[in-house]
Amino acid sequence: QVQLVESGGGWVQPGGSLRLSCVASASIFSFDHMGWYRQAPGKQRELVAQTRRWGSNIYVDAVRGRFTISKDNAKNTVYLQMNSLKPEDTAVYYCNAATPTADEYWGQGTQVTVSS
Repeated sequence: QVQLVESGGGWVQPGGSLRLSCVASASIFSFDHMGWYRQAPGKQRELVAQTRRWGSNIYVDAVRGRFTISKDNAKNTVYLQMNSLKPEDTAVYYCNAATPTADEYWGQGTQVTVSS
């Protein structure tokens, strides 16, 4: 069973930055894609950013230009650098990974709160 462990969430003022980390218990080469989702209170979970083994990274329109997804293969870690944070970015952020055979894994989530 693959485990994904997120860290890096917290409270930040509008305009601030945070970097989320997701460490996988398996080599990230085993995944077809890895990404970050978020879920705000009363809303559905949504894809924020995704990095694929093949092809370009994907970003939801609301974060494009502010968030950057990256990975460190040697550390089995995926990052989400979040800049120019807005109150509407407040949510629980979840790491997600999927294998080529469609096995899917989720982290436990990390809270991000943007407020003054």
